[in-house]
Formats: sequence, C-alpha cells, structure tokens
Amino acid sequence: MKDTQEQLKLKLQEALDAAFGSDYSKVDPILVAASNPKFGDYQANVALALAKQLGQQPRAIAQQIVDKLDVSDICKPSEVAGPGFINLKLKTEYLEAQLKAIQGDPRLGVAPTNNPKRVIVDYPSPNIAKEMHVGHLRPAVIGDCLSRIVEFVGHKVERISHVGDWGTPFGMLIAYLEEAYPEALTTTETLNLGDLSSFYRQAKARFDADANFQQAARQAVVKLQAGDQKTLLAWKIVCQLSSRAYQVIYDLLEIAPFVERGESFYNALLPEVVEELDKKGLLVENQGAKCVFLEGFTNREGEPLPLIVQKSDGGYNYAATDLATIRYRVQVDKVQRVIYPVGIEQTNHFAQIFQVGRKAGWIDDVEFVHAPFGLVLGENGQKLKTRSGEAVRLRDLLDGAIAHARADIENRIKEEAREETEEFVSNLAQVIGVSAVKYADLSQNRTSNYIFSYDKMLALKGNTAPYMVYAYVRTQGISREGNIDFEKLGADAPIVLRQETELTLAKHLLQLDEIISEVEKDLLPNRLCEYLYQLSDKFNKFYENCPVLKAEEPVRTSRLILCDLTARTLKLGLSLLGIRVVERM
Repeated sequence: MKDTQEQLKLKLQEALDAAFGSDYSKVDPILVAASNPKFGDYQANVALALAKQLGQQPRAIAQQIVDKLDVSDICKPSEVAGPGFINLKLKTEYLEAQLKAIQGDPRLGVAPTNNPKRVIVDYPSPNIAKEMHVGHLRPAVIGDCLSRIVEFVGHKVERISHVGDWGTPFGMLIAYLEEAYPEALTTTETLNLGDLSSFYRQAKARFDADANFQQAARQAVVKLQAGDQKTLLAWKIVCQLSSRAYQVIYDLLEIAPFVERGESFYNALLPEVVEELDKKGLLVENQGAKCVFLEGFTNREGEPLPLIVQKSDGGYNYAATDLATIRYRVQVDKVQRVIYPVGIEQTNHFAQIFQVGRKAGWIDDVEFVHAPFGLVLGENGQKLKTRSGEAVRLRDLLDGAIAHARADIENRIKEEAREETEEFVSNLAQVIGVSAVKYADLSQNRTSNYIFSYDKMLALKGNTAPYMVYAYVRTQGISREGNIDFEKLGADAPIVLRQETELTLAKHLLQLDEIISEVEKDLLPNRLCEYLYQLSDKFNKFYENCPVLKAEEPVRTSRLILCDLTARTLKLGLSLLGIRVVERM
C-alpha cells in the first residue's frame, strides 16, 4: 500500500498547510504503520515534533490537523490519541477496491520503477580450482535473490561473477601439474574438480615447504602473464573444468544465469589504473610499493594505513584488480549501482577501495554498496566444518538436505497410506531440500551468523520454506477440491470483507509493494521472508475461521479471490527468493 501511504502523506501536508500556513505544507507528517491494530492502520506523529515550534500542546496541534484533514475516501474518521498521535483506520470498502484493482495485475500492484538504472550484482565469485564449500552458499543465494528483486523492481541487472582465476595460486597449481600429472594439462577429460582440489592442496604444501618449487610457481605466473601458449592452455583447462563443476551446483541451487568475468579480465588494465592514480597525485611510494594513503584507517601505531596498489616487485594484488573493476564498471559498463554480496570480514577492504574510487573521481554519482553477510555455523556455534576440520563441501550440504527431505516425505506418505511415483518423491525432495537451505539462509538478517540445522530448516511449522510451500499447496487444494479455475474467477465479482481474519489478510496482501521497495533499497531479503511467513500465518487463520467452498455467494467467490491472491503472492515472493513452489506435497 505504498500509494495509499503516499496519498495519506499528501493529505496530511494539505491539512498542515490549512491549519498552520504554507510554511508547514512540506513538513514530514511522520506517517508510520500503526504498531498495534487497535490504534488503526497508520499513525501520524507530526504533532509531537511541532510542539516546541508552535508553542502548543501536541494534542491541540493534532486536533487542528484532524479538523482540516479530509481522508474520507480512504479512511474512517481520524482520531487523536495519547499525547498527540493521529490514528488512521482504512475503510473496508477502500480495501475491497484495492484488492479488486490488483486481482488482474500479474505484478500484484507492484509498479515498476519510473527511474530504471543499470545495476551490477557481483556474485558468487569462488576461486577457480577449488571445490565450492559452505562458505560459497551465502554469496550465491543472497546475490541471486538481490538480483531477482532489483530486476523485478524494473532495473537492468547484470549478474557478474568476479571469480578468482589469476595470480600465484595458478602458478602454483600449474607448476605442480606439469611436474606430477602433465597429461592433465592437455585436456579437460582426464580430471574432475575433486582431483584438481586435491592437487591444489598438495601444491600448496609444496609451495610452503620447498623454495625451489616456489620459484617454479612464480615462473609459471610470469609465463602466464606473458601469454606463453602452453601455460595459457593449462590455465584455460583449469578454468573450464572449474566452471563446469560449479555449474552443477548453481543448477541444483537454481541460481539464475550470470557472466563470469574474473580477475584475469582486468589484468591488462592494471598498469592504466596505476598510471591514472599517479597522474592524479594519489600514489605514494612506501618501501618500494606504490600506495594510496587512506583517511580513517591507521595501523597499530596510529599511523595512516596505506592501500598497496602495486607491490615492490612490480606485481599487483587484489586491491589493484578491484580498483580496475570499479573503473571499468563506471567507464565502460556505465553502471549506476553496484552491489557486492560479500562476507562481513571484507568490510574494511570495500571501504578502502571505495574511498580510493571516490578520490580518483571514478565513483562520483555511482552507488557502490557492500552488502555484507555473516558466517554459516555448526550446531556447536563454530564455523561449519567436517570432522577432519575442513569446510563442508557445498554439494554434500545440499545432498544432505535433499536426503533429509526425502526421508520426511517417505515417512508421511507411509503414514497417510498414499502411493506416489518415484518421480514425484524425487522432485519434491529436491525442491523442498534445496529450498529449505536457501530459505534458512535468506530468512536471517544477512549481517548475522546463523546455525545450520536440517531439522529446523525442514520443519513444517515456523518460518521455514516447507511452511511457505505448504501454505501455497493448501490454496491449490481448495482449487482441486472445488474444481475451481482461479484464473476464471469473475472479473466483475465483488470482494466483500466481513470477518476480522479476512480484513487482516487483505491488509497484508496489499503491503507487498512496500516490502519489495524496502528490500530493493536496504538489501535485506529477510524482510521479504518475514512478510511471506506472516502472510502464510494470516492465511491459515483465515482458512480456519472462514469457510470458503461452503460459503454462500457473493462471499464464496470473494474468499476464493482471497485464496488466489494469497497463492499468487506466495508464488511471486518465493520466486524472488529463488524458490519454486509445488502444487501438492
């Protein structure tokens, strides 16, 4: 009801103008959703803010505003409460008209933005040659969700994965493979990513312990940077093998397609970045390295902390690549907003590169946002790891969720003495298992750590994916039981709201546009999850208290429309989270 709130705000400003003069016509009426339904639907708190300025009691100010306020087309008569709150309660007929207006709208009343922007969402960005582990879950799931929401609002979204595909780790791996398994560097058919990850660990152990191997690894990097054909072929094979293996995970998670544009893409641009920073007087040589000194960042001794752009040996680091990325995205991609869903431990890094970007004049009017997230923890409150102390493979995590979901589904089928096909059970287990993992992640405030628990995330009660999907299934059950085609419900059929649970459900359905607008701005998907959870809860209470198929007309059709709007809202909301619904469970 974003439009409703805007209309009420304008009417309150007109009343302020009429009551106290044109100087007050632009004053913010401080209109908020009422904290308790008994106070109405909205509350304007401007009277308290104006008390000192007008030299009057807040209740007297509030009464003067109400005397000039005309909201009769939207609300019941306004009331002054407490020390000076103005309470506004929406008319039932207004709610009925609003619901009728969105019944035929595929966007359910969420109007696309009038100011579309070019937006890049930077995710999931794993490091090539390593298997994806639990730490890669959050950037993939959160990045995909934010992309979907920003795109639905009407912006042009480019999904880009800034994969780690360059530098010393590659020299190390290529040097090891040349020595131990040279045939692997001629084709992608002889290895899988598990082999590659094992070789990577062995190469790292050699690198840490063997000075000669360190030299060979660095020489491989030099060859790679120089475009040596054999080394370049080996690098391409490693990248292709990794991307192919990662895609299996992305397909299982149903992550929308994105473009891989790794560190290697920006390698040729790094000298230009250094040259431009130098020309703008931002570079300072410090112990042979070229740095930019930052404001607000100091070392342990309290001295200004430099951001190294080029190392003393002439090499470049992650900061240089990230600065080249910022510059390219502004100057070539012409973006207006860039969102980085990256772990909270990188907060300082992003603050630093954004500051350099501003100093260099690259960012200016472009919004660069770090959307940080916390860790996935085990039941012991520590980082989720295997018994051997390694990070849990993401594929194993997802397979575990599917297996848990399947066991639960099979138990329920047995208890209900149902017969289902293997195809039905397998598909439902995958949808519920994967959705449970994604929803458990997205339903948390992304800045917080959370404890990973199959039992909690797969529960049929509470703020979980199965509970959401089950609410949707219940609406489809009504359709099947009554042989109702929701799409053919009369466009001319009236909506009549008579019971309190109907009104509560109706008001919640009409808040979808506000929620999506908030999430698009603050990038907190848990707000959409909470909205859907509350919607499911309110629908279940409506379903328990208001007969649908057995009601008399026109109430019967009206309640069927409410069921349809609930189903469509759940389906749309869950799709923005990257979650599929099923027709039955």
